[in-house]
Amino acid sequence: MFSLLCVFLFIGRPVDITCMIQQICFGIFFTVAVSSILAKTIIVCIAFKATRPDSSWRKCVGVKLPYSVVLVCSSIQVLNAVIWLSVFPPYQELNLDYPGRIILQCNEGSILAFYLMLGYMGFLAALSFVLAFMVRTLPDIYNEAKYITFSMLVFCSVWICAIPAYLGSTGKDIVIVEIFAILSSGGGILSCMFLPKCYNILIKPEVSGKGKLLEKCSQCKIK
Repeated sequence: MFSLLCVFLFIGRPVDITCMIQQICFGIFFTVAVSSILAKTIIVCIAFKATRPDSSWRKCVGVKLPYSVVLVCSSIQVLNAVIWLSVFPPYQELNLDYPGRIILQCNEGSILAFYLMLGYMGFLAALSFVLAFMVRTLPDIYNEAKYITFSMLVFCSVWICAIPAYLGSTGKDIVIVEIFAILSSGGGILSCMFLPKCYNILIKPEVSGKGKLLEKCSQCKIK
């Protein structure tokens, strides 16, 4: 929710405070979202390695591991944001490159910190995609990996297309490209993760019942 709502920070007349917090909020909120999906992907992978009673992976199943993954991954992005704001914070500037026009816009302050923020999010998304892709062939009862694979594919595809457009844009077009990328990637994640589940719950409730799930489990064990 916060990942999608942060687009409102990009709308309107830019001032120093909004220039400083818009990129920081965008980076932190999306990092928390992507790291949460990464934690879910890791749990899905571990769940299939911990099927045997004597498996050492059973110790990793629980709430501590996903909380730790989200906390560690998000802390790295927060550290980058703190250094960014402390050394080269974003600021308001006047763009005089166009004759007869003065464009008020935000300067990122440190291009390196900005691309580190995007690169780190891309790394987490790519890692989630690779892990989910590796376990995509698991039985349909555990098709969470398929949803994660498609959601991360949409996320990575949107930003791979948006970055060249961002670099080739100026003025208001930069803001439009970033807002479009934020809404498209966030909406893509939500759609790929939850629309199939909503479809099963609302349209085909019989496939989500306990009896059907137990039947699938028994069939998987027989195979």
